[in-house]
Amino acid sequence: MWIDVLVALGVVAAVGLILGVLLAVISHFFGVEEDGTVKAVRACLPGINCGACGYKGCDDYAVALAEGRAKPNLCVPGADACARELAALLGVEAEKPKDVVAFVHCNGNCEATHKKSTYEGVATCQAASMLYGGPEACRFGCMGYGDCAAACPADAICILDGIAHVDSSRCLGCGLCVSICPKSIITLVPQETNTVVMCSSRDKGAEARKVCKNACIGCKKCERKCPSGAITVTDNLATIDYDKCTGCRLCVDECPTGCIKAVFLPDLPEED
Repeated sequence: MWIDVLVALGVVAAVGLILGVLLAVISHFFGVEEDGTVKAVRACLPGINCGACGYKGCDDYAVALAEGRAKPNLCVPGADACARELAALLGVEAEKPKDVVAFVHCNGNCEATHKKSTYEGVATCQAASMLYGGPEACRFGCMGYGDCAAACPADAICILDGIAHVDSSRCLGCGLCVSICPKSIITLVPQETNTVVMCSSRDKGAEARKVCKNACIGCKKCERKCPSGAITVTDNLATIDYDKCTGCRLCVDECPTGCIKAVFLPDLPEED
């Protein structure tokens, strides 16, 4: 009996040894040597794999940089420091990355709106939204279960008064919260933004106000008031073209429901 066990163990060990040797030989003769430039570039990247650069992740972006197919200023989380380091490594001119931060376009707090039903399922926005669009009266609003906060690598998002809020001084601009929000109410806005539309409802005015007193009613007063043509109302919702916005904030004073707000988005603290 013991002899049979020892024989079986010996066979397994022998097979393992043979396979190990074969793998070592295959790796030696057929393995692809890692590009040193790619490895050096990858070490400069933060490793968040957010996709804000337009590539699948840091590995793909590193390969594109090493092959000269991408600019070194596309890593939003890495900001200026990463762009400068990559430019120096690749021997190209450093370009300043575009500063963006995440913003939640909803002001449907506990005082402004209400719930249409009681939800007792898995406490995530993704799960709740699959059940008749979620328990909130406004089908476009934040549900407040914090999927975005859980996804944020910088701990820049919190849930306050029923809705998500972004601390722009901590936000990396990676966009992970944007991709995970089932209501698509989070967008990346320019760092210098000082005016925002805090609503995502596309219901008609009367219907929107029934479910949220802070909703945009699509009255177009802001559109008519804007001297630079930066605001348009489409599908009952005002949107701002930040390439045209001059920051005059006339739309803020004109908005009858107060859904257009003046904001200050502080930048990340400067690195030493």
